[in-house]
Formats: sequence, structure tokens, C-alpha cells
Amino acid sequence: MVSLLLIAPLLPIVAGIVLTAMDIGPRRVPHRLAYVVSLGTAIVTAAAVAGIVIARPVIDIAWVPSIGLRLYLAADDISVPLIVLTAVIAVLLVARSTGPQEDRNGLFLGSVLGVVGAALAAFLTRDVIGFFVAFEVALVPMWVLIRRFGEPAEAHRAAWLFVLYTVLGSMLMLAGILVLVTTAGTTDMDRLAHGIGGSHGTQVVAATLLLAGLGIKIPIWPLHTWLPAAHTAAPTTGSVLLAAILLKMGSYGIVRLVVGPLPDGLRSVAPVFAVMTVIGMIWAALICLREDRFKRIVAWSSIVHMGFVMLALLTGTVLGVQAALFGNIAHAVISALLFLVAGELKTRWGNDDLSVAHPALRDATPKLGFALILGVAAAIGVPALAGFWSEILTLLALWQHGGGWRFIAILAVAAAVLVGAYSVRLLRRVWAGEDGETTALPPSPGQPAPDLTISAQVGIGVLALAIVVLGVYPTPLLHLTQASVQVLVGAR
Repeated sequence: MVSLLLIAPLLPIVAGIVLTAMDIGPRRVPHRLAYVVSLGTAIVTAAAVAGIVIARPVIDIAWVPSIGLRLYLAADDISVPLIVLTAVIAVLLVARSTGPQEDRNGLFLGSVLGVVGAALAAFLTRDVIGFFVAFEVALVPMWVLIRRFGEPAEAHRAAWLFVLYTVLGSMLMLAGILVLVTTAGTTDMDRLAHGIGGSHGTQVVAATLLLAGLGIKIPIWPLHTWLPAAHTAAPTTGSVLLAAILLKMGSYGIVRLVVGPLPDGLRSVAPVFAVMTVIGMIWAALICLREDRFKRIVAWSSIVHMGFVMLALLTGTVLGVQAALFGNIAHAVISALLFLVAGELKTRWGNDDLSVAHPALRDATPKLGFALILGVAAAIGVPALAGFWSEILTLLALWQHGGGWRFIAILAVAAAVLVGAYSVRLLRRVWAGEDGETTALPPSPGQPAPDLTISAQVGIGVLALAIVVLGVYPTPLLHLTQASVQVLVGAR
């Protein structure tokens, strides 16, 4: 079972490197071969993850003993949901990539597998340096997806914004890690979880650097503008990976590197970051009210929903951290569903511009229309859907924290109300048709109007099921993380 800890992250990384190397040669990888290799890799990786979840093996080997670095891999109740999420998303995305990607299918699927493998490594490692390295490795194939396979008119700018902001975040994160490690004298996350000690000033400096660096990757205001640009330019698969996996690595890093190790530092700087976060939430929601591009609306709305996750983490309480961990999974499945819907719409329309009249989904493509309604309903926090619990638990954690945190909670509610407003606008234009006027989608001669393909139905169906199950029965996920969060946070 120990070997599964190596198979899960290494297999997709190695397969991704091989596919990429083959594709940059004079003879490109045939689409069918690249697809079979990628799908097989994703399935085997998911099976390895299942074994890890069941057996919980541990690898702890001295890597560079002279400086205390170790190959330390394990899964606990905090990381397991994210590991499972990553494996499921990998299978769904590879399975839907049934068409050639500009005759470089090996590079495309290799980049997808690279992101997946690096993310699994980040969630499995219990060494701070290993986490940083895995995080940075994931950014490289993500950049390739944006720059090489993104919208030609927007890919160059979006890719360099992605590099600029993520490198800045990485520099801040690395500086914070150095302060953390030198103060604690260890890179072991398990030991760091009990607190690093040190002076109050040291904790404040480390917490500020780490929250700023990881906050950029979530992202929070004012260093958030790279995200809408990246989502808009990226292909659908890239947008799903970015929203469902990469953003979660940032919030996961805060749990591991700030909440447990730096309680005093977090307590001191949390109000400042909370104000920044809630400003970004309201700003993003207001932009959505004026935005006319579907993918940009979903991208800006991610800032609102990840803002709830950030606010929950900043409370530093058991309820807050649990709300954040639940919100991570909820946002992942909701945003993945909405970006898949956006991709389907763009395929049919040729663009995602809502200012241009398009066929109403309720008549033209009812299955796709239902997926849109479910995703939007979950995003605005309708009860019995996944988004409801992440928002209500976050608001409860903020309110229980007392003082100025209650004002932050009120502002977060205002952002949620704005989410509802732009969601109604989105449904009016896309599901019901512009100004409520519906038109029929002209079918091909002798053919019915196209709805979702089988592969699209499977992907969207799995995500829709997850949204409903998490909304109707959130207890298993909350119960899974409770004990580990209590140990991490202690009595705070």
C-alpha cells in the first residue's frame, strides 16, 4: 500500500512528461494514443487514491539529511477530500477530451496530467518544502494550457498575468516559509501544527507573508485580476483545473502553514486580510452585474465564493476551518459544473457574449439548461445544495467570533445578495432567452437540436450529483474533518 503514495502523484506526472516530450518532436502523438494513455493514467491514479483513502499508508524517508529535508507522504482527514476531488476531476476532464486539441493532443493532455500529479503531490506531502515545490510545479503545465491552448486574442496577456501574480505570490510564500522553518527548526507539517512558538513579531511577519502569498493564489483583493483573465483565456479544461484544484491549493496551504503553526500571528493580522477579502467579494459581485461574458461572470463569482473560504479560515476557529474545508469542495464542484456549461455554450454559440441574442436553453437544450439552473442555484446558496452549507457555516463562524467580525459577516451577506442579483440576470439571458424571448436552435437538416453528448452528460452528471449529495447530507464530510481540525486549532 505504501507504493500507492508514490504511484498517485508520480504516474500522471511521468505520463504527462512522456506525452509532452513525444508531442514536441517531428511526429506528433496520435490523438487516440494520447487519449488512451491519459485516460488509463487518470483511472489508475484514481484507483491509487482509493487505496490511499482506505489504507492510509505513510512514507517517511530522509531526502537531504544535511538540511533536514524528507520525503514525507501521508493523507489525513483534512487532505483526503481534496485528494479524492483531484482524482475525480482528472478522470472527468480526460474522459471529455475526446477531440484533438489543435493537433497537439499529447501536449494538451500531458499538461492536464501534470497539473493533476503536482496537485496530488501537494496534498499528500507533509513536508513544507515539498508542498512549495509541488505547488510551483503545478503552475508550469497550467501556464501551458493558458498560453498554448487559450483564446488566441487573450492567451498571451492572460498567461503573463498568471506568471506575474503567481511568481509574486510564490516569492512571498517562500519568504514566509523560511521564517516559519527557521523559527520552528523543522519542515514537518505535523510538528508545525502544534505551533512554532517564537516571538509575537515573528509570528506576525510569517503570517503576513504566507497569507499574502497564498492569498494571491486564492485570490484576494487587490491582487486578484489575474484570475478572470486566466479563466477567460483558458480552454474549458484549464478553467476547471484552475477553479477546482489550483485555487484549493492556496486555501489548503493556509490551513497547513498558518492556522495551526501561527495562531498569534493569524489573530493579529486576520482583521486586515478580512477587510481586503470582503472588499474583493463585493467588488467582484458588482462587476458580475455589468459583465456580458459568461466565463468572466463565473470567474469573478469565484472570487466571491473563495472569499467565503478565506473569511472562514481567518477566524481561526474549529467551525471556521471546517466551513472553509467544506467550502473548498463545494466551490470546486459548483465552479467545475458552471465552467463545463460555459464550454458547452461556447461550442454551440461560437462565443460566450451574453449581449448577443442566443437560443434559450430551456427549449433548445433542456439538459444543458437544467445543469445551468442547478449550478447557479448552488452558487447562490439555495438550501439543500452544496453552496448553502459553506456560506451559512462561514457566516455563523464570523458571527460567533464577535466584535468587528459581525460587521464583516454583514458585508459578506451583502456580497451574497449581489450574487443572487447577477445570477437572476444570467438565467434570464441564457436559460430563458434575452428579455424572456425564446428562439429555437436551428437543427441540421433531418437532425434534432443537439443537447449534451454522452461524455458531457457523464461529467456534468457526476458534478451535479455531488452538489446535491453535499447539500442534502453534508454530515459525512463535516464529520470526516472535525477531529483533525480540532487537533489543529485546539481550543481556539
